[in-house]
Amino acid sequence: MRSSLPVVNLSEATYECIFGRGCDGICCQNGRPPIYPDEAERIDANLQKFLPHLRPEARQLVEKQGYLSNRRKLGLPMLRVVGGWCIFFHQGCVLHKVGSAEGDKYRYKPCACSLFPLARNDKGEWYVRQHGYENEKWNLFCLDPHASTKPAAESLQDEVALAEHFTRAEERTPCAVG
Repeated sequence: MRSSLPVVNLSEATYECIFGRGCDGICCQNGRPPIYPDEAERIDANLQKFLPHLRPEARQLVEKQGYLSNRRKLGLPMLRVVGGWCIFFHQGCVLHKVGSAEGDKYRYKPCACSLFPLARNDKGEWYVRQHGYENEKWNLFCLDPHASTKPAAESLQDEVALAEHFTRAEERTPCAVG
């Protein structure tokens, strides 16, 4: 799957998600992605599918107070964190697992999570998050360009295609990532 979306450092970036092969989902630790209204609607409409898969303390919090916190990013509500992990994290992303089982791993995931490690810079250009690039502050080992020899152009084809889709549909479904 090839994309025409320009990603400024795609040709030199390296990246490989090793979730389940040495990574326990560290990007979900204290994960508080912003949630767009259409994402909240999709989660709300399917919440009963996710509840049985949540950690007990996460399920209890969702049932009592919901999955959105009072914190905001980009003017949007953020997901709650419980026990130091995203509310939807339980041995991986519950939203990802349920979507995958239904044939689309991105179906329920917030845009920021689906696109990771892609982001936009201040000029609106897409780039691969890497230590030392665009003042990256998140110190995840997977963002270390020396952690993998796999070209991001190869490993991130799905994410680049998704970013291209969001870019084309921005007027209808805004998705600011960064």
